[in-house]
Amino acid sequence: MVGKAPETLADWQKRYRYVAEFPGGSPAVTDLSRFVKESLSELMDDLLFSPDADIRTASFRLIREAFQHSGGRLASIEPLYRAIGRGEVTGFTVPAINIRGLTFLTVRRIFRAMKAISGGPVLFELAKSEIGYSFQRPMEYAGLVMAGALAEGVSGPVFVQGDHYQFNAKSYAKDPEAEILGLKKLIQESIDAGYRNIDIDASTLVTLEPTDLRDQQRENGRMTALLTHFIRQITPDRPDGPHGLVSVGGEIGEVGKENSNPAELDAFMEVYQEELSRLDPRATGISKISVQTGTSHGGVPLPDGRIAPVNLDFPTLEALGERARSRYHMGGAVQHGASTLPPDLFDHFPRVGTLEIHLATGFQNAVFDHPSFPQALKKEMEAYMTREFAGERKAGETEEQFFYKNRKRLYGPFKKALLEIPAPVLDRIMQDLEATFVSLFTKLGLSKTSSVLTKYFPEAR
Repeated sequence: MVGKAPETLADWQKRYRYVAEFPGGSPAVTDLSRFVKESLSELMDDLLFSPDADIRTASFRLIREAFQHSGGRLASIEPLYRAIGRGEVTGFTVPAINIRGLTFLTVRRIFRAMKAISGGPVLFELAKSEIGYSFQRPMEYAGLVMAGALAEGVSGPVFVQGDHYQFNAKSYAKDPEAEILGLKKLIQESIDAGYRNIDIDASTLVTLEPTDLRDQQRENGRMTALLTHFIRQITPDRPDGPHGLVSVGGEIGEVGKENSNPAELDAFMEVYQEELSRLDPRATGISKISVQTGTSHGGVPLPDGRIAPVNLDFPTLEALGERARSRYHMGGAVQHGASTLPPDLFDHFPRVGTLEIHLATGFQNAVFDHPSFPQALKKEMEAYMTREFAGERKAGETEEQFFYKNRKRLYGPFKKALLEIPAPVLDRIMQDLEATFVSLFTKLGLSKTSSVLTKYFPEAR
């Protein structure tokens, strides 16, 4: 039996000839309404699963062209964060949501939730580690976010962020130049995909051996400045340009470690500002600072699978945010690892002036633990974890703890299987997830904040 010949790029273009033209190889959408209704779903399948890298890239470019044709833009949140730093805007905390799987469907529900409360800013982000286990490179992730915006009729600014672009301390100690180069390549890849928000995490390079705080934070400050400078070099857009100045964040306390304090922030910023000024006195620095206040990524699972209570240090979070604004003209402090906190805590974040909050595992749990999630697929996933990750199981770890800690790593291997869950089942799961978003966004003070977008982002007007 003769197999089907691989699809060529010319064949691929013919499939979309009724909604787009390709003069000179570049896409131009000719019928946006028909494109969204008839071609978007097939195009996302090409983006996700085509074995041909050229076709995956072409699919991304066609989605991007349609998104821009609709009036949408992937934008930097920098103008808003600087306005918050000046005290012009208060009263809400911006959610930054890591979507590890079912990305297109989840993006749509986030946009619907924001529309339901007339909400404004939300960041769609993916961490360096998540790129690996979710099998989503920046081009794919940005493409799916734009596709979600197209499907929901969202135009204006959409914010996509690279989260925890983190130094591996052991790799850095062994070969710092190679580690730096790897991060520069990832940043370049992300910028090329349209990301205009990058969080640098060199907090892994903090060392507690020296007694002087500047010495503890020295490599953190130096490397954050180095990558800030790199970002400024490769993104020459003016602050008032079509995409805005890329928003860059730094971090002073590794999540899950000791809580941060104002003296550490000062030490980090002194090193950071000195180094960035040496590299380029005119360069714009970071607009936010991530801190540690008692949380851990994903929460800490107890033997029965429940999540251990967290003693979150709100006074420290408030003090660090205020110091970031008043002394360093940033938007404020960022809270990581918060999605598994009790719901009644979320309205505290805007009260203490938290700029941004990163959320991931709680939404993952809402999918995997949903009563409608197919049990046969769940058993298949558990068998996969037992087989593939057996060597990583710690002594005394219960099955519940083992599965909880490892199931985020299922998104990549089970990407297609998750999308093949029957549509009515997926719809029930996503409806409940949307309700969770509405509740959470409301607690974060985002009701009736859509005017913030029209004020600070011309493309939203």
